[in-house]
Amino acid sequence: MKKILMLTAFALTGLAGAQDTSTTSTDTTTTTTTETTTTTDTGTETPTPATMSAADNFARAQEFAVQADVAYPVPFYDRTLWKASVDHAYYAATQEAGNRDYNAYLAQLYTKTQWWINAYNAWTRLGTLNDQEKQWASLSAAKLAYLALQRGDKTAARAYVQQGMSWADSASLQAIMKRL
Repeated sequence: MKKILMLTAFALTGLAGAQDTSTTSTDTTTTTTTETTTTTDTGTETPTPATMSAADNFARAQEFAVQADVAYPVPFYDRTLWKASVDHAYYAATQEAGNRDYNAYLAQLYTKTQWWINAYNAWTRLGTLNDQEKQWASLSAAKLAYLALQRGDKTAARAYVQQGMSWADSASLQAIMKRL
């Protein structure tokens, strides 16, 4: 219970810091410029994922994911903290494309936030998967197979089922296969 309270406090502190803004206006005789800078409680500019290192983006992705787990009952990409987590993980994986840990974490986030096509593609790009990763990859394939079946595309559904079964067999994939 204490751990949950600490995570909640951490999440609320992060949200409060993200809402602190200051506005600076500079008037001259020829032009007027208004500049808005988002600051944290320390008074420094908040870095964007594009300006951070891959390691920093990876760390921020993990921080935002912990906060999102506490803040939201169901993970979806359109939730602010999940979006921030996925975005930072994406930048980390893009900045160091050869780093398997960054790419696997991004694939996990895509799966967790139910962004099935990105999850499927990310798992496919990873190549050799461990047992847990195979389960997640298989889930993404099953979801896409179901969606393809719902729109009447049996060819795509069959391809997703076959790939999913190559990762890990599941009752969902078996049920979809029976409908093909």
